[in-house]
Amino acid sequence: MTTVAFCGLGRMGRLMAGRLLDAGHRVTVWNRSDGPQRELAERGAAVASSPREAAAASEVTITMVTGPEALEQVVLGPDGVAAGLEDGDVLVDMSTVGPEAFLSMAERLTAGSAVDAPVRGSLPQAADGTLQIYVGADDRSFRRVAPVLEPLGDLRHVGPPGTGAATKLVVNTALVGSAALLGECMALGAGLGLDRATLLDVLGRTPIGPTVASKGKNVAEGRYPPAFEARLAAKDIRLVVEAARRLGVRLPLTDAAGTWMDATVDAADGDVDFSAVVATVMGEDVRP
Repeated sequence: MTTVAFCGLGRMGRLMAGRLLDAGHRVTVWNRSDGPQRELAERGAAVASSPREAAAASEVTITMVTGPEALEQVVLGPDGVAAGLEDGDVLVDMSTVGPEAFLSMAERLTAGSAVDAPVRGSLPQAADGTLQIYVGADDRSFRRVAPVLEPLGDLRHVGPPGTGAATKLVVNTALVGSAALLGECMALGAGLGLDRATLLDVLGRTPIGPTVASKGKNVAEGRYPPAFEARLAAKDIRLVVEAARRLGVRLPLTDAAGTWMDATVDAADGDVDFSAVVATVMGEDVRP
């Protein structure tokens, strides 16, 4: 049993923190809004008044926040996680922020060490503990955090600190790009007069088959309830594009996918699943 702090109880975070409780860890939670904290307190979690207090009570602190700006504030801001860490403690950031933001944060810690472990998966995987977790850590830190993270999903030690965040950018390039490509395939098929159900079945047997398998029901019904919200997917692709520009790597297909995703957010205020990009490409209404 490990003492664990969990900071950031959004749709994913509250499910992940709940799995740590079920696994027998002593969990302290912190969140900006009170509702998720109360829910987890009823299941046995302690509630902290600040990220600093949560980290001070724990050996391992997990952050799961919306982006680089939020990570900066939660870790390095007043009463942030960094102020509560002691030598020997570990901070595990499971957010999608990119390697530059993660390493910048990690370099400014004055105590403890940092591991990046972003995840692939959505609400069903967070609930049943089948997330794909890409861990960037030295060997010693990986062995330290693995027993804490194992109840959350399948761990892949991809390299030293920063490589987990980098791997997640590459994975999201494929994820969002495949959804946009599905949209273009469906738009072309509609223009050619093909039946939607038949076309989805055919595309399910192509290289974008996994995208059809996970999101085909949304497309078939024209409904896109949020599992991985479009606004978060748009943020993630912006991180990819920004990283590519810094590196001088040309990604024209990803640029196009990002444009489609931004248009989806604008059309629905981001409160739809990222697969609604298919409807955007097809010129259909994406509003919930």
